[in-house]
Amino acid sequence: MSTATDTSAAIDIDRDTGDFHYDVKYKLDAGRGLNEATVDYISDAKGEEDWIRAFRKRALKVFESKPMPTHWASDDLKAIDFDEIRYYLASGQAPARSWDDVPDEMKETFERLGIPEQERKFLAGVEAQFDSEAAYSNVKAAVSEQGVIFVNSSEGLAEHPEIFRKWFGKVIPTGDNKFSALNSAVFSGGSFIYVPPGVKVKHPLQAYFRINTEQFGQFERTLIIVDEGAELTYMEGCTAPKFETATLHSAVVELVAMKGAKIQYITVQNWSANVFNLVTKRGLAHEDAEIRWIDCNIGSRLTMKYPGVVMKGRGARGEVISIALANDGQHQDTGAKMIHAADYTTSNVVSKSISVGKGRSTYRGQVHIPKHLKGCKNNTECDALLINSSSQTDTYPAITVRGNQHATQHEASVSQVSEEQIFYMRQRGLSEAEAMSLSVNGFVNDLVREFPMEYSVELKRLIDLEMEDSVG
Repeated sequence: MSTATDTSAAIDIDRDTGDFHYDVKYKLDAGRGLNEATVDYISDAKGEEDWIRAFRKRALKVFESKPMPTHWASDDLKAIDFDEIRYYLASGQAPARSWDDVPDEMKETFERLGIPEQERKFLAGVEAQFDSEAAYSNVKAAVSEQGVIFVNSSEGLAEHPEIFRKWFGKVIPTGDNKFSALNSAVFSGGSFIYVPPGVKVKHPLQAYFRINTEQFGQFERTLIIVDEGAELTYMEGCTAPKFETATLHSAVVELVAMKGAKIQYITVQNWSANVFNLVTKRGLAHEDAEIRWIDCNIGSRLTMKYPGVVMKGRGARGEVISIALANDGQHQDTGAKMIHAADYTTSNVVSKSISVGKGRSTYRGQVHIPKHLKGCKNNTECDALLINSSSQTDTYPAITVRGNQHATQHEASVSQVSEEQIFYMRQRGLSEAEAMSLSVNGFVNDLVREFPMEYSVELKRLIDLEMEDSVG
């Protein structure tokens, strides 16, 4: 599923666009460090029901009991000091429905990032989150009249409990991993979307997540439910200014596609190099449903993100298409999880990574097809490009197929831009940065075609910028 809408300016991922911040006076501040008092502060600030407070406190105990991961980028994770993180900062007001009602310092931030302009041009709805809470949330009348709900997660809990509570925490359990437990304890912000049966949302819904504060943790929680035969494209963008100290982003995203529904979830992250981006994303696809993750991972000090699809219904389809670019001091640890749980389900994983300078990229994938199923198919492709001899790439595919009624294939390749290639192109008038950009664009070109049209220009621009930074 794709959109024909011209959204060439959808999310500006120029590295320098987000490198600014404003001094903001927050009315609500949980302080530094994480304990039961922190959880109580967040729950009190939101006026939550007792069951949510209990849910948070159970999650806190799970987080405290689980050790830090040792089989991923454990050395990188040692830089996170959970006692120094600020877990909740907010202005203390409900998200504005009119742009004029957004506080001035937040309005200036999002105007610089082009949010209101983008909304006017093409979006069916937009939510702009500033640190812990949404500052602005609006959905166009034509969409809301179709019964589409698009609000932040707190409003979803309060105003639509009959829909929200049924699926909340069901796709990604609290104990799934240490960081899903952390999110469950202190979650704030994020999107709640419900699309009624048969409604095909013609224009994308978008959320934009902005970290403005040093030594801060952003923990948005997104739940999207698309009912029978309905379709939705959702896009999110992420930025943070450059600080010297570690900043944490640990989101949870749960998608539910009912019978015959289609969800396309597009992410362009452009975090600064001090951000630890530790995200859990998973979708549940029922009979003949389709969930498609399109992921572009740029920036951050460390990203650990493995979008997944559980194909629960017969004929369900799951797909992950991703590009990761790791520059000096960055580790992109990304991949996909495909769990086949019904007959005649199909999954497709296509991953391209680029390592520049001393950057490191890692593909970590899991495909599981049990013995009792029949007619399942999986295709996994992992390609890596090394720009120079000091960059690094690793691939850890785990494909478990039982029984003899399935079809799977796996391809992987690693290549390096050669000095001869660069020399050849420089002899024809290109600079070294232009020559490397041409090589990288050629490497990802077949995958970029799979992205919505509006992203290809932005991705090329970003690659050009990264290559400029990598020489000289």
